[in-house]
Amino acid sequence: ARVGSGGAGASGAARLGAMAALRAGAGLVTLASPPGAMAENAAHLSAIMLHPCDDAQALGRVLAARKIRACLIGPGAGVSGATRANVRAALGGTCHVVLDADALGAFAQAPDALFAAIAERSKEMSAILTPHDGEFARLFPDLGISFGSKLERVREASRRSGAVVVLKGSDTVIGAGDGRAAINANAPATLATAGSGDVLAGIVAGLLAQGMAGFEAACAGVWLHGEAARGFGPGLIAEDLPALLPGVMGHVARKLRL
Repeated sequence: ARVGSGGAGASGAARLGAMAALRAGAGLVTLASPPGAMAENAAHLSAIMLHPCDDAQALGRVLAARKIRACLIGPGAGVSGATRANVRAALGGTCHVVLDADALGAFAQAPDALFAAIAERSKEMSAILTPHDGEFARLFPDLGISFGSKLERVREASRRSGAVVVLKGSDTVIGAGDGRAAINANAPATLATAGSGDVLAGIVAGLLAQGMAGFEAACAGVWLHGEAARGFGPGLIAEDLPALLPGVMGHVARKLRL
């Protein structure tokens, strides 16, 4: 899996996502880092590889040259034209793509451009959007409460965007363009902490990297994220979550006798 990093001073969110992808079982995770943030990222990472990447063209070349199954863009990326270009480069490749945080904010004024780029992809390559309520409202301004229930809103957003949509919250709803949907109800209040969403996006990317289909990866990722937090209890911070994943996944494997 590959995770795009923000610049110097804004790289922590991407590291959270990268570590979550690795803990979720991706096997090999590379952080694509602007040259100015290489030293900062290297000071915090050991098992995660680093690759300098200073623009969308470089990202496109990396994605084309390496066998990368999943790419995460958005955490700490900045709401900018550069982020929009990186999203387009990732969507133009042949890997599954998870778009979170600034990757969504960068298209707030032009959501149709994002949906058009998703529509051009092979149906075999998943695109997953992981907005919170504010990001969802900016991408889908007409899908407010007056449109219908949260479930109905997410189903329509998925149909319209061509992506799996994960509308985060205490009752996270996951929708696919074919009408499938799921509601997750095991998200404790302790997940309302900075960086928690970056970890969730990384978990989903890690599951995609192992060959799980988009809707299933989103559903499993949301559940694992909530279960890890539920088992920790009060005092949880985002940095705690990746290390909790092996215990949760091991428990599931034992229950299923895998």
